[in-house]
Amino acid sequence: MIIGIPKEIKNNESRVALTPAGTKELVKKGHTVYVQHTAGENSGFADEAYTTAGAHILSTIEEVYKIAEMIVKVKEPIESEYNLIRKNQLVFTYFHFASEEELTHAMLKSGAVCLAYETVKDAYGSLPLLVPMSEIAGRMSIQEGARFLEKPQSGKGILMGGVSGVKPAKVLVLGGGVVGRNAALTAAGMGADVTIADISLPCLRHIDDIMPANVNTLYSSPYNIEQELPTTDLVIGAALIPGAKTPHLLTREMLKFLKPGSVLVDVAIDQGGCFETSHPTTHTDPVYEIDGIVHYCVANIPGAVPMTSTLALTNATFPYVIQLADKGWKKACKEDKGLALGLNIVEGKITFPGVAKAFGLEYHPIDL
Repeated sequence: MIIGIPKEIKNNESRVALTPAGTKELVKKGHTVYVQHTAGENSGFADEAYTTAGAHILSTIEEVYKIAEMIVKVKEPIESEYNLIRKNQLVFTYFHFASEEELTHAMLKSGAVCLAYETVKDAYGSLPLLVPMSEIAGRMSIQEGARFLEKPQSGKGILMGGVSGVKPAKVLVLGGGVVGRNAALTAAGMGADVTIADISLPCLRHIDDIMPANVNTLYSSPYNIEQELPTTDLVIGAALIPGAKTPHLLTREMLKFLKPGSVLVDVAIDQGGCFETSHPTTHTDPVYEIDGIVHYCVANIPGAVPMTSTLALTNATFPYVIQLADKGWKKACKEDKGLALGLNIVEGKITFPGVAKAFGLEYHPIDL
């Protein structure tokens, strides 16, 4: 198979979808790999490392899309890439269609096969291609939240861990999944007073068993969240419904319960966001204020640490890249039902129910 690795062009997206090590394995198996010039540079991989591994370097993104049978990316295509994607071309990346109606219609029009990292499942029912980035985003949400709690960043001016005789910051984490657990653990490690809320009692029991003493659990409901907000300094939005639009756990009306300078970090923004007042931001301009509350809604948080996140992501995605390259997408998905769940749009039809529901479009079950 001919595999193309374009350079990511979304704002401040420095990750790359394939490492030289992965390239070498693909070439060894008889596949051809084309990498766009400097695609891996910000992740620490020079063009020479790819050519040594057997890849061919192409100067432009247009050349990569034109020649490749399978495009492997990190983030969803942006508008300038829409017309480069061809009918029947396989695109393997994060799509997050349920929060991107324009992208959804563009991919329907393209006739491409869109296989989304975020809805692939493994034999245990977990989301193996979402987990590594969720781990990083969860940990970084606290790192960024702590930064924007500083007064020069328009925050309250509170130190996460406090000091002797001064109470630490109070952190509320909404969602007890991978993002939420990593956020809670990082905040606890900084000495904060942490509460993690979820609607799953088994999840909360597990968190109670594994977390430090300064992490408390709370059953998630609008009433319980409202009761927490007046004394909360930092809220992490970490809820997820795989492949579907994220519900709003904090409404505009609920902002009044927070004190000015409080910080909201919406890790779920690429699926629509946990907060009604959220809209996507970038690493260049990461925050904005509404009613005196600082909102951090960067849609590609792990992109800030590409040397870590590229390795973490490709460790997870590469086995699937091999399957798809060796067998083609139809055979690979027929043999791996969890991989087949990644098929969101196939040749002009929506094949994932959450995407169809988000926009009131017709859902077509895939028949492999």
